[in-house]
Amino acid sequence: MTFSKLVFTPLSYTGWGSLAQLLPEVKKYTAKRILVVTDPVLNDIGIVDRVSIPLKEAGYSVDIYTDIQPEPPLAIGERLVNYTKENAFDLVIGLGGGSALDLAKLTAVLSVHEGSVSDYLNLSGSRQITDKGLPKILIPTTAGTGSEVTNISVLSLESTKDVVTHDYLLADAAIVDPELTVSVPAKVTAATGVDALTHAIEAYVSINASPTTDGLALQAIRLISRSIRRAVSDGEDREARIDMSNGSYIAGLAFFNAGVAGVHALAYPLGGQFHIAHGDSNAVLLPYVMGYIRKSCTKRMGDILNALGGNSQFLSEEEASYECVRMLERLVQDVGIPSTLGGFEIPANALESLTEDGLKQKRLLARSPLPLHEDDIRAIYQSAFKGEIVESSPTTIQHP
Repeated sequence: MTFSKLVFTPLSYTGWGSLAQLLPEVKKYTAKRILVVTDPVLNDIGIVDRVSIPLKEAGYSVDIYTDIQPEPPLAIGERLVNYTKENAFDLVIGLGGGSALDLAKLTAVLSVHEGSVSDYLNLSGSRQITDKGLPKILIPTTAGTGSEVTNISVLSLESTKDVVTHDYLLADAAIVDPELTVSVPAKVTAATGVDALTHAIEAYVSINASPTTDGLALQAIRLISRSIRRAVSDGEDREARIDMSNGSYIAGLAFFNAGVAGVHALAYPLGGQFHIAHGDSNAVLLPYVMGYIRKSCTKRMGDILNALGGNSQFLSEEEASYECVRMLERLVQDVGIPSTLGGFEIPANALESLTEDGLKQKRLLARSPLPLHEDDIRAIYQSAFKGEIVESSPTTIQHP
């Protein structure tokens, strides 16, 4: 007998204008001094004011912390945790993309623990998280990472990435307001949107998938695929922004419970070695990984095809799975993301080091429906470099 353990964020507010729920939510706590961890760009364009001013007017002391950057290195996390330890904060608010939310979760928990952040890393740490830490409210301003509903904080190391993960990193509340995403530039909208799509797709083919996560994943794929092109071309498209935020949130619930796998495992070294944005790393690899593992999840790829807006009705399972890969290729190209590693100026001589670091991501690789060993990982990187989708056979997928 098999069973699934499903975990969901205790409380979430979603929908246009849901930021109005922030102050009532903060009032539930006995907080006096609040730390807002946010992107410096959001501070410059006034998004942070929409959070900080109502809190200050209500009598709270608010500190704005902006010493963060995309794909945050371990040193950034260490500095933030030390800053939080040195100050008497009662509540942490994360406002921004995945980096800001991940760091907010990290500091809320580890600021009440001994040792350094590195002591708690998944691959190399030796200490265990034992305390829930400070209350935390997470407010995404991009539609992509799903960080507001997961228990993971991702940090960049010298050549790859690692995570701190524990259920204590889950938000006490998440506020997902699509209105906050309207100012996101097209390039970021594209990268974060494909990131969310990847979350849903990998959750659907994960060996840990369940009927519950399947429903979430497919709905997320439908919402994102029907709206991402519009959101990229017209950031003011309200309905597209709503779809993208809802899709990202639902995809986050799906992959938090079912997990992601090969795409993310191989994307981490791209971010670690070449500082490519996480969404771009996932996007460039998505068709190649799915093409490579196609035979291990043929029927499910037909389901994904239909959720993407295709039609498998008159296709065999084999034909539908091929068409699914082609649709993923077209989507990535349509939103302006390079379709090969060369498009990100990654040289051929980096493929071996990428393979070595990808192989280390055993936590992620373990969820793949097709076991990915060293030769498989190397083959995927090579195919992404050449721009030729191959299968584990290997056989090149021919384009019509």
